[in-house]
Amino acid sequence: MWSGSVANGPVSGKHGPLVGAVDQGTSSTRFLVFAAGTGEVLTYHQEEVAQLYPQEGWVEQDPMALLKSVLTCIEKTVENLRTLEIDPADIKAVGITNQRETTVVWDKRTGKPLANAVVWLDARTASTVEEVLKETPGQSQDYLRDLCGLPITTYFSALKLRWLLDNVKEVKQACDEGNLLFGTVDTWLLWNLTGALDGGLHVTDVTNASRTMLMNIRDLKWDPNLCKFFRIPMSVLPEIRSSSEVYGYITQGPLLGVPISGVLGDQQAALVGQMCLQSGQAKNTYGTGCFLLYNTGTQIVLSEHGLLTTVGYKLGKGAPTIYALEGSVAIAGAAVRWLRDNLNLIKNSADIEPLAKTVKDSGGVYFVPAFSGLFAPYWRTDARGTICGLTQGSTGAHLARAALEAVCFQTREILDSMQKDSGIVLNKLQVDGGMTGNNTLLQLQADIAGVPVARPSMTETTALGAAMAAGAAEGIAIWDLTKLTPLTTDDFTPSILPEELPTKTQTPTHRHPVTYNPIPHPNTSIIKTPT
Repeated sequence: MWSGSVANGPVSGKHGPLVGAVDQGTSSTRFLVFAAGTGEVLTYHQEEVAQLYPQEGWVEQDPMALLKSVLTCIEKTVENLRTLEIDPADIKAVGITNQRETTVVWDKRTGKPLANAVVWLDARTASTVEEVLKETPGQSQDYLRDLCGLPITTYFSALKLRWLLDNVKEVKQACDEGNLLFGTVDTWLLWNLTGALDGGLHVTDVTNASRTMLMNIRDLKWDPNLCKFFRIPMSVLPEIRSSSEVYGYITQGPLLGVPISGVLGDQQAALVGQMCLQSGQAKNTYGTGCFLLYNTGTQIVLSEHGLLTTVGYKLGKGAPTIYALEGSVAIAGAAVRWLRDNLNLIKNSADIEPLAKTVKDSGGVYFVPAFSGLFAPYWRTDARGTICGLTQGSTGAHLARAALEAVCFQTREILDSMQKDSGIVLNKLQVDGGMTGNNTLLQLQADIAGVPVARPSMTETTALGAAMAAGAAEGIAIWDLTKLTPLTTDDFTPSILPEELPTKTQTPTHRHPVTYNPIPHPNTSIIKTPT
């Protein structure tokens, strides 16, 4: 755990209204405080969170530990504010951003989890996916894409919830008795922070709901036929709200009574925080996984090249719904963590850069870190990691560099797919996330992708996006999203000749996104219910 006090010297009242942001990620939880409008980070606290691996391919977390980490981060950050002589009462709103798809189930009578959270990386549902695919025409992974924008794969929450209902008797019993509540991590935190058993709100936002496979991508409602397809009762699902509105008020801790008014899944929060608010803008986040989102505006673009269609954000009840194409890579920073924890190649994750810099290239070593299968654009749950090209001259440094190259090559594949779907070649890739402190990685990315890479000088863009949504909410209105100053960036430009780049995908002849006409609201004649 560590804390950071970013403001310099004792200050009081200089920063105006403040907004807090809970950033609950796969590897850590943070609570950051921003000056509304300017986006300056005043202070923060961070706690690492444990991942559990009870069986091969399984990845779990303790929901109570996640909640405790949030409460601790809030408490420690408030202590930091007092040390800096900043009044915590200046915090006028709190936003939440969270790891998406991770599935939590709990009993509404006791408030206790009925199982560990099944993390988005978890691959246990491979057999569930196989059974579901047997019920689809041609066993097509894309059978539901026109309804929810997503392929049938282990990644999404519906499959995880179905597995829990089928395999954990406590979950099935609670469901049969009408006591089961389901949510992604945002929902679990909101329910607890707004009262839990004493009136806690069972709510999610449209960005997180769009990652479940249960929400209709067009009307933004739980789709009864999708729920029927996965045999999930709608009674367990939270209410879907916009990403920016007052949901409720904190009922415990030092921020008692402060409204929670912004919720965004972490990658959508980074899209907002990077200020990619215009159609055609894109960002890539390098964290445990790697996620590239491309803003398609109010237009729903259904990918023909292995990408996802997702809700980008909806910043208010009456605001337009903004959609995005997404390319999801399961393993990015997790590969570095594997080198650290499993091979003991480095002591700290940051050591990967100096080690990789000791060699001029990977020496012909290639690393495919498909620990949980391959996500976009392949969606192969049966894929497994491999290292090839080893010789007697291969060293740990070559493997370290190959791990960084693996992240960049996977991103390049996503960029190629986005080019095919949209007909647009990006002239700049905006990046953020924990790995982007690695200059070697970003230079490799610029070289392999063949486009400039722009890293914001203020790297906390995920938390910033949640803070912006919270501060701009109706009834709060302390952050004007129509008056945003572009983030200053550190730029990395390609350093190799175009002919030395990996073969580029042929630019498509069409210049506009491929779209599909909306279909009528589905009924049982469109989706066959599994027997």
